Amino acid sequence: MLEALSSGSTLIADRGCDSNWFREALAEKDIEPCIPPTRNRKTPIAYDKALYRQHHKVENMFAKLKDWRRNATR
Repeated sequence: MLEALSSGSTLIADRGCDSNWFREALAEKDIEPCIPPTRNRKTPIAYDKALYRQHHKVENMFAKLKDWRRNATR
């Protein structure tokens, strides 16, 4: 998956993707991670909260698409 990412962009992901090796791999490709730290991290990592809030809009769009698919197949 990391090879398919383009460089010079920002990756917005959930807490499940918060790991040191993943953040290091993104840094090697010059991709800025916007990943909130997991709750059990001893030193929290800063992230852009305003940008992460837009992640919710994308998740809602996919939820609506799934709902429309359910109605279309009936």
